[in-house]
Amino acid sequence: MMTKNHPENLTQEAQILYDLVSTSSVSGDERSAAEVFVRHASALGLDAHIDEVGNAIALRSTHSDDTTDHRAVQIALLGHIDTVSGYIRVRVEEGDLYGRGSVDAKGPLCAMLIAASRANLPDGVDLRVAGAVGEETTGSIGARFISSRWRPDACIIGEPSGFDGVTLGYKGRLLMTARATCPNTHTAGQQPSACDQVSRFWARILERVESFNSGIDRAFDQIQATIRELASTSNGLEQHARLEGSFRLPPAVGPKEITTLMRETRDAIVADHPELCIDLTFEGPEVAHATDRSDPVVRALSASIREQGHRPRPKLKTGTADLNVVAPIWKCPIAAYGPGDSSLDHTPNEHINLQEFHDSIEILIRAIETLAHELLARERESVCLSS
Repeated sequence: MMTKNHPENLTQEAQILYDLVSTSSVSGDERSAAEVFVRHASALGLDAHIDEVGNAIALRSTHSDDTTDHRAVQIALLGHIDTVSGYIRVRVEEGDLYGRGSVDAKGPLCAMLIAASRANLPDGVDLRVAGAVGEETTGSIGARFISSRWRPDACIIGEPSGFDGVTLGYKGRLLMTARATCPNTHTAGQQPSACDQVSRFWARILERVESFNSGIDRAFDQIQATIRELASTSNGLEQHARLEGSFRLPPAVGPKEITTLMRETRDAIVADHPELCIDLTFEGPEVAHATDRSDPVVRALSASIREQGHRPRPKLKTGTADLNVVAPIWKCPIAAYGPGDSSLDHTPNEHINLQEFHDSIEILIRAIETLAHELLARERESVCLSS
């Protein structure tokens, strides 16, 4: 028996989503939501548990002991169960479910869970659903744990793309902190302040970024640089300034390259102004990843969207997701899909249309079935060729 009091006239599918959205799961405090996920997954007939790092896991296998002509093919449905902070009263208004995480990304996660339980799978399929913890943090602890233990033949990432959208890729990322310290001086003096130091550094970085972006029209292929925080303090003897910057990186530029660029820029400034001292630290490096429309996951999702009478919309996103974490490791067909308008991510008005949520379940069911048959056919062909 579920503990939430649902609004009237909610479908079983919407009740599952309502329960999960109603259960707070800010990054680092996901346990209660993971337990709700496991209860619903078990009720749907899946083998569910919470793993060592707190991920909510649901498994379904059609690989019997009698199947000896090929190995089981593994399909991963990787969503995340954590959310950013910010309370939104959970409610249903005019067919929309409001609440933190309804779009990012409990809507996509619940759609995958339900689809996994309903897909008509042939023998020899290992289907795995994960509500990963920590996706909204730079550590992505849940996805990193899973990436070292699963070896899927294909993966769908549960992120909002709209029920008729398929996300082919995400940009990379690097977070930087520049710190400057200098003796306290009078503002009428000639020596640059700590704030001057980090400001000059950032201005030079922007020049390099603008030079790289010159002639590049598509945002996905550009470097995006943003100041996340700028602060200064003084104890009367020393000045301290801190600038936190975020870089969204295209496929042509990795975290190592942008790190080198920033250090070279810092060193050049210090060479011209030996009195300056700027310390740099970095975190959250992720490499951009993009596939194309020929990817088997993209094809399966696109075909399913067409079968539902819609035209699939391929997308490239300027943010990052757990796709960036697992794609370089798994090296399998991969794309992101899920209901919801991603422009509502992290906003005080976050909500998901329930009809879109239901439509996405049907799209996922068919896509999973298509993928399963294609992967099994390839596996059998591989066995025949090697025998």
